[in-house]
Amino acid sequence: MPGTSELHIRVSDLAVGYDGVPILENLDFEIRRGEIFAILGGSGSGKSTLLRHLIGLAEPIRGEIEVDGAKPKLDGGAPTAGVLFQSGALLGSMTLGENVALPLASWTDLKPHEIDAVVHSKLRLVGLGGFENHMPDELSGGMKKRAGIARALALEPSLVYLDEPSAGLDPITSAELDDLLLTLNRGLGTTLVVVTHELPSIFAIARRCILLDTAAKGAIALGDPRQLRAESLDPRVSAFFNRRPSGGEAHP
Repeated sequence: MPGTSELHIRVSDLAVGYDGVPILENLDFEIRRGEIFAILGGSGSGKSTLLRHLIGLAEPIRGEIEVDGAKPKLDGGAPTAGVLFQSGALLGSMTLGENVALPLASWTDLKPHEIDAVVHSKLRLVGLGGFENHMPDELSGGMKKRAGIARALALEPSLVYLDEPSAGLDPITSAELDDLLLTLNRGLGTTLVVVTHELPSIFAIARRCILLDTAAKGAIALGDPRQLRAESLDPRVSAFFNRRPSGGEAHP
């Protein structure tokens, strides 16, 4: 894909945590424009904490995060990145169309009929054409995730963060969502940063990944997940990608 060699995000000597106490330290990695990059790790390893800092929701304890050469921030103008939160975070009192229209109404000067056209387009893009007037509680879990993606794409960002997009979904719905993310990435060239621990999704969509470890308080692997699964000599890395306890046999 054109542009994938260009840096989109650079993380240097990063330490993140709460109240000055680091959960993760010494993080150094880069994300290229147009790639699908996964943030991996077990429960409590700091995946969501790192994501919050990348988005700009929290200040690092130490180090730098640069998105397109600038520090990420949520104030001072329209968001430059889209976000899919783990639950989808749709507003229950609004229709699907109104949810997707919200960032457009908040951050653009588009007229109502122009906003409607964008909403219809984004919902069709994620396979929800015709659902504009449905309420969130009328949707399945997978449809809520798709609607959340449509809203994340409303302002046509070049970068979208997704927090556990497959969480709570059955295997078929999860695979369909993986296919959607691949389609969006290939068709739009959007950089996708995905927090997940779902191995099928990791191997289906991620080109590169970083693996976080609770005990190490940092990253223990960086690279292509398929290559890490086959070649890593670190037992922690091998155990994660081959779905087995450290030192144990692979589960059937």
